[in-house]
Amino acid sequence: MKIKFKKDKIERLAKKPAPALPRKSARSGHLKRRVDWHEYFMNIAQEVATRSTCDRKHVGAVIVRDKTILSTGYNGSVRGLPHCDDVGHMMQDGHCVATIHAEANAIIQAAKNGVRVDGADIYITASPCWNCFKIVANAGIKNIYYGEFYRDDRIFDAAKQLGMRVSQIKPPK
Repeated sequence: MKIKFKKDKIERLAKKPAPALPRKSARSGHLKRRVDWHEYFMNIAQEVATRSTCDRKHVGAVIVRDKTILSTGYNGSVRGLPHCDDVGHMMQDGHCVATIHAEANAIIQAAKNGVRVDGADIYITASPCWNCFKIVANAGIKNIYYGEFYRDDRIFDAAKQLGMRVSQIKPPK
């Protein structure tokens, strides 16, 4: 089957401007805003955080390269061991040490599945602690985007020395 288009109709379509944002949803009629990529991946990290099994802090991480999700992780107990939420916390120096942090879990998940994270970005709902920063840096991740600041500002100087970007993404108002 051949479909023929008249040239003038195609030219009119090409000249039609893109809709301005925000726009009304065709379905509901409500104003709709399309989120940018950073907000999109941070939103996904926030959803991943809902899987956390340590109620002291829910953290999620998403590793991304070329706008494609490579891996996700959340803070939780060692696979096969009981969850903090169920049996309590293993406290040391005011912190629960029973869990593996979200960033480490995301990198471990990628490695387990044979996914290369070198040169990728990571979106984390909280900035990495010093140990997780070192893991992220050694994994070859180039950019760290975080939601809230979490306790360790050594990461900023180290990132600068390594040529890594560490940026906060604040939630929309």
